Amino acid sequence: MALTAPERGEAARLLRHAEHHVAPIDPLSALLPGLDLTDAYAVQQDNIARRLADGATVVGHKVGLTATAMRQLLGVDEPDFGHLLDDMVHRDGSAVLAARYCAPRVEPEICFRLARPLCGPEVTVEDVLEATEAVAPALEIVDSRIRDWRIALVDTVADNASSAGLVCGPWTPLEDVSDLAGVTVDLIVGGERVATGSGKDVLGHPAAAVAWLANTLAAFGTTLEPGRLVLPGAMTTAPSVSAGQQVEARFSSLGEVSVTFV
Repeated sequence: MALTAPERGEAARLLRHAEHHVAPIDPLSALLPGLDLTDAYAVQQDNIARRLADGATVVGHKVGLTATAMRQLLGVDEPDFGHLLDDMVHRDGSAVLAARYCAPRVEPEICFRLARPLCGPEVTVEDVLEATEAVAPALEIVDSRIRDWRIALVDTVADNASSAGLVCGPWTPLEDVSDLAGVTVDLIVGGERVATGSGKDVLGHPAAAVAWLANTLAAFGTTLEPGRLVLPGAMTTAPSVSAGQQVEARFSSLGEVSVTFV
């Protein structure tokens, strides 16, 4: 770790204040130039621990930066991860307040629900598929507490991998989906199709991202437990959204999921 304990505490405090007051801050990487990846995950964990102490529970994890273009943009060669909490979950078709977010965007993803534990460091795609109970069409609401999304890797990691919300559609048993990599999606914003993608756009196969997560979490002493949800990464670009817009994702094989920002 490059930062002192008080500096890491200040970074966590700044992010909490930004989220609670919907008031984005300058990049932590500029405010605290010594911030490294180990520090960033420590800051993330500090704020997650505080939310758990306030009554939230962990329901799963998200994987970010699975798109090659995003990793190239941030100059990194692997994804990152964040936590999903119960107070981040919204029902399919629900309305959410746009004003609770600093600069929201949406990403269509295939959500995994595990039936058996996954414990790294040698988890494979086949292990993930054997451990998965069901999958669902999903929308991740991503948000940056960093002003204007001017993020480096350490900024988004500290900021819970920019995760802010999850909307899941109906669950389908994995045995009823022949090829997750071949699942396609159309992302509809305000009635207009704005992006298309497929499972192959997520590290070649969505289960590869789940395997990466399980193996990476092993270094933190964490196992993906049965019942946990995993968002493996975006299948398309992540357009900005605002109040008055409905967002819908239409997946082949899996169905539809939607959310309205009000």
